Amino acid sequence: MPLDTYTLAVTFLFGLAVGSFLNVCIHRLPRSMSISGPRSLCPHCQAVIRWYDNIPFLSYLVLRGRCRKCGEGISPRYPLVEFVSGLFTVAVLLRFGFEPVAAVMYALICALIVITFIDLDHQIIPDVITLPGIALGLALSFVLPDVSWKSSLLGILVGGGGLLAVAWGYSLLTGKDGMGGGDVKLLAMQGAFLGPGGVLFTLMAGAFVGSLVGVTLMLVQKQDRKMVVPFGPFLAIGAILYIFWGHPLVAWYMGFFRQV
Repeated sequence: MPLDTYTLAVTFLFGLAVGSFLNVCIHRLPRSMSISGPRSLCPHCQAVIRWYDNIPFLSYLVLRGRCRKCGEGISPRYPLVEFVSGLFTVAVLLRFGFEPVAAVMYALICALIVITFIDLDHQIIPDVITLPGIALGLALSFVLPDVSWKSSLLGILVGGGGLLAVAWGYSLLTGKDGMGGGDVKLLAMQGAFLGPGGVLFTLMAGAFVGSLVGVTLMLVQKQDRKMVVPFGPFLAIGAILYIFWGHPLVAWYMGFFRQV
């Protein structure tokens, strides 16, 4: 069913509101703070942020990115997360329509957004997201037709077990830790929702994008090869690519090699 402009606009506004909550999670989860309270505070002067200064995206523009009370700058990450959340809400609706799988994929993407920014800031992937996510993905496979429970379970095993084997092999060969346990649990969570095919695509796409970004950063910043780049955001990118374009990309890839 074609979606009209009004529906897409309302969907985008809903995504902005969800993005505001995602910002709360990004800030509070690494600090072991409650995501339900207290009210948001300015990180500089600790003033309570009033509701009219907490309107997603719009308040940042009105305040020109500064706290109303102390005038200190507000991180542009806040409107960025809200805007990205809004875009993905629309994208999921356009991709899947008003189907249960749309809500499931949007929830997974929201979790990946939170994980991405936490991993970038703190180099951790919270278990409070991935472990319940694994259980939720497996549970949903019993009621949704898109990924069977067998495929979900296999995805968990391939995602968690496969990456754990790679990390163990790297550690054995080099004597250094190559991946954290958070990456292993993240890929297992993605496997619960996307199945083994999604895991393999995510891992390959994430490694490819991560390599490009890592090499670019080393060239631009002239860093040595020991520079640490979190892998979680690239696994998130790989999973999102699979959600929207996985099957066409795999078909193109297989067709390309058949021609070669």
